[in-house]
Amino acid sequence: MPDKVSIRDVYGAALKKLGQQEERVVVLEADVGGSTKSAVFGKAFPDRYFNVGIAELNMAAMAAGFAYAGKIPFVNTFSVFLTTRASDPISSMIAYDHLNVKLCGAYSGLSDAYDGASHHGIFDMAFVRSLPGMTILSVCDPVETEKAVFSAAEIEGPVYLRLSRAEAPVLYPEDMVFTPGKGILLREGADVSLLATGLMVHHALEAAGLLEAEGISARVVDLHTVQPVDRELVLESAEKTGCIVTAEEHSIRGGLGSAVAEVLAQGRPTIQEFVGLDSYTESGAYGALLTAYHLDAQAIAEKARLALQRKKA
Repeated sequence: MPDKVSIRDVYGAALKKLGQQEERVVVLEADVGGSTKSAVFGKAFPDRYFNVGIAELNMAAMAAGFAYAGKIPFVNTFSVFLTTRASDPISSMIAYDHLNVKLCGAYSGLSDAYDGASHHGIFDMAFVRSLPGMTILSVCDPVETEKAVFSAAEIEGPVYLRLSRAEAPVLYPEDMVFTPGKGILLREGADVSLLATGLMVHHALEAAGLLEAEGISARVVDLHTVQPVDRELVLESAEKTGCIVTAEEHSIRGGLGSAVAEVLAQGRPTIQEFVGLDSYTESGAYGALLTAYHLDAQAIAEKARLALQRKKA
């Protein structure tokens, strides 16, 4: 596998592979199949692929019907439109009745960079995390992406799969074990814990390297499941290091940072700093946007230093 692979390309290939193994899988698309790469499935299985047009609400309602009929529908469009325009049937049908629908939010975070604020998915997890029984998977690399697609199909009930448009470095070996609800300890550390999700995992690892050069030992965890978050691993990290930084390509309200804060408030109050968005965004190159909105390794390292200062105060 190349050093960097587009998450959306891996998703399309994984969806086709899943369709070959599971005939109950059907795929719905809101006229952006070439972007989400769900069209790869459509080319292989045209009788199980439904392009509903730019009608996200209807698409989610159709998926509910497919689920009632015993199918496993994968619903595809950009994350920002899936969780806003289709919010009614997602809440009132899919989540309320705990239907076996897989909601695939493509182009999450700032990865639809040049299309600007209207297309950036920065509030999506806040919506789906508020829905009881909704599993949220947020992947960081190509291997984890394929594993998550198959895991989503195996989970009985609604799943939100958060997908980036961007290319990502290959982090995991092909035989990595992906267990929904169980985070992955990537690096041990004693001074501060960096808990990240999605592509921010790579920036957290880079930040740990920057901190190591300063004599700071950082623990790095991939929390690929934002709901239910790995409570045991969060509390273990708090116990071992005494301070935490959460990192996500999402608003600091309602996503990973909030999920971790809730665990800490109930189980072990701990110093926590947040790396995420606290504003609307604008158009630009993806890497430049990450730097401008403090979503890179330097920003994570700076928050880690601040958390350590607070711990020592």
